Amino acid sequence: MKESYRPIFEPYTLPNGIQLKNRIIMAPMTHASSNLDGTVSETEINYYVRRAKGLGMVIVSSTKVMANGGFPGTASADRDEMIPGLRRLALAIQSEGAKSILQITHAGRKCPPFVEDIVSASAIPESKAGAAVPRELTAAEIPNIIRAFGEAARRAIEAGFDGVEIHGANGDLIQQFFSPHSNRRNDRWGGSLEKRMTFPLAVVDEVIRVVRQHTKKPFIVGYRLSPEEMGTPGIMMSDTLNLIEVLASKELDYVHISQNDFWSTPKRGVDDTRPNTEIIQERAGRLPVIGNGSIRTAEKAVQALQTGIPLIALGRELVMEPDWMEKIAQGREDDIKTTLSKADQHKMAIPDSLWGMIMRVPGWFPIEIEA
Repeated sequence: MKESYRPIFEPYTLPNGIQLKNRIIMAPMTHASSNLDGTVSETEINYYVRRAKGLGMVIVSSTKVMANGGFPGTASADRDEMIPGLRRLALAIQSEGAKSILQITHAGRKCPPFVEDIVSASAIPESKAGAAVPRELTAAEIPNIIRAFGEAARRAIEAGFDGVEIHGANGDLIQQFFSPHSNRRNDRWGGSLEKRMTFPLAVVDEVIRVVRQHTKKPFIVGYRLSPEEMGTPGIMMSDTLNLIEVLASKELDYVHISQNDFWSTPKRGVDDTRPNTEIIQERAGRLPVIGNGSIRTAEKAVQALQTGIPLIALGRELVMEPDWMEKIAQGREDDIKTTLSKADQHKMAIPDSLWGMIMRVPGWFPIEIEA
């Protein structure tokens, strides 16, 4: 291994005392390969196991906390019957030496139109053609959803996961409450910035309460967010920094930034030309930030760590190259794949559902053009 890549392999200790063996994490990314009843499938277990070896932590993507809170093909943590399958997944990841984290979410208005009872903070559809108009949640319903996040965390604990990630990013329900675009309420759950933070913070508090109640050893609790929204009105960096300051006062172990490019800079709300992740880490203080976005090579990962961000998540790159860490450790970084060919699916243990999405969405992954 090249000496310049050694920072990637340095251990890192989270605020709760759990040590990650290195700085690289598998980012949660939709694969849609769970069974249709929400149970964990052998296909997704194989997908994660193929990528877990050598990583510090694997974050399992988008596990819904309520029956109407996600997409077909996503795992569920909405009832105790799901625990055995989740336990198999957690153990499979841990058997490869990585910490296992279950991302818990409710998709809200992002659910597909055929889902019964699509809900959101307000009756505002997504800004895309054909988007369903969600039903505005009543004040009486909101505490039930908050409790559902707590119950999903309990099930993750009972399944043996090392932690949970609260999904407040990518336009899911928690972000819908935080966003001035999707939250037009005038009660305690919306209006001012402080009121729009009420639901996200209530979810955090409930998950932390459940963790205290049901664990006797350290358990990781993280929070994922998207720093900005493109539309107007929308989340600005100044909004996110206010949220970060409050999250930093909670018993969280990390905040995970979701964006397409690690080096993205603020568009609105602050006068700063540094990368979003660097600004957020400065405001987060003792709370470590996970940065991600289009990091493909060891050189880019080291450059990202040099900004002061302690942890790096890889998503698409680990889909294309499951042996990323191993090849760097063995000095074979020139063999790392940064594109996909149509012959790669089975060799890389990519589920049919994910492969279909890759093929249907132009530009999402770099695809080799056949001669």
